[in-house]
Amino acid sequence: MLDAISELQSRGLIHDTTDIDELRKALKVGLTFYVGFDPTAPSLHIGNLVQILTARRLQLLGNKPLALVGGATGLIGDPKISGERSLNEAELVTEWSRKLRLQLERFFDFNSSNAAIIVNNYEWTHHVSVLEFLRDIGKHFSVNRMLDREAVSARLAGAGISFTEFSYQVLQAFDYLHLHKNYKATLQTGGSDQWGNLTAGTDLIRRVTGNIVHALCTPLLTKSDGEKFGKTESGTVWLDPELTSPYSFYQFWLNTDDRDIGRMLKVFSFKSLDEIDLLLETSKAEPHLRIAQRALAQEMTSLVHSEEEMLQAEKAAQVLFSGGDLYEISEGALQSALTEAGLVSVKTIDGKIPSAIDLLVLSGIVKSKTEARRMISEGAAWLNNQKLAEENSEIEQKSLIYGRFLILRRGRRTVAGVEILS
Repeated sequence: MLDAISELQSRGLIHDTTDIDELRKALKVGLTFYVGFDPTAPSLHIGNLVQILTARRLQLLGNKPLALVGGATGLIGDPKISGERSLNEAELVTEWSRKLRLQLERFFDFNSSNAAIIVNNYEWTHHVSVLEFLRDIGKHFSVNRMLDREAVSARLAGAGISFTEFSYQVLQAFDYLHLHKNYKATLQTGGSDQWGNLTAGTDLIRRVTGNIVHALCTPLLTKSDGEKFGKTESGTVWLDPELTSPYSFYQFWLNTDDRDIGRMLKVFSFKSLDEIDLLLETSKAEPHLRIAQRALAQEMTSLVHSEEEMLQAEKAAQVLFSGGDLYEISEGALQSALTEAGLVSVKTIDGKIPSAIDLLVLSGIVKSKTEARRMISEGAAWLNNQKLAEENSEIEQKSLIYGRFLILRRGRRTVAGVEILS
């Protein structure tokens, strides 16, 4: 069996571990491990993919994953350096937990000998009394060590921290103890910002059972420009297609900086390292084709959404910027692509659609009607992938795609969408 530690190291996925030699031996035999996700939003986001796909790799290498949805810990909130979290209503956390569970189901194998299991820590936490928790779990924790955690010490140096958030690592350690006793979990994985929580769990298990278990954390990803990975100008890139469309999701990967693409392929792609090296070499020869970025966008969009959504996203980009049959893409994919490019809503006037000259101005492609006329006369203006001429600047109802959209383009790269409202 392939050495899991070597595989993760070669992809830059190990920031720290407990005893790495013992963990290497355990992974060669196969073990049960867990990784947790708190429902602090209605969807997982692209940053969570590092943990999800690391867990998927470990399953493919013969280990059994427990994907934990934090229905209990999500009610508390892991301390942030920036300040106290707002507590969400229990009903909302329950609903978000359900959504996260459905998203996680896409990534794991539930039918093999090392089939994944999805668990929710609310199930074993909600019935434990305060006295029982303090006597049986809390007594094993040193406040001195808890204060050493970066987020806690930073908060104490500022506005302070509530007992609620301070107790979070005790709850997470309790999860590890429960999963160790009931599912034989001997490894917890997480991001490097979780290292204090991970080791709190290994320490609790040692104190309660005498057993030695493991923790492994991955590095936090940042882009070469120093920005946090997974953030764009429009905000977080979500896995839920209602929050981030498959088209926008595809474009996120396609727009990966050349300086970052090698690292992103190693972290996210399931291609072999030899395949990745070949992609990077080919891309370097023809950087304008963005071959490596396109391969990553195809793989990630197919994995998170579906191959069909990936093909629609590719087709939408092709149609918008290179021409083609506009009806080859679905209405939803077209709307997402136009929204990404810049979609404006324009009302009809006395039932008539404004002229192409007016729309070029209203869409922001040009600043004035004079500029619009000059652009048309120079053959640089396009409507629905057809070159505009002054004499056909009036637009008929039949020109509307799906009865409501128009695509305006200046040259090859400047695109805007217009939605006509009656």
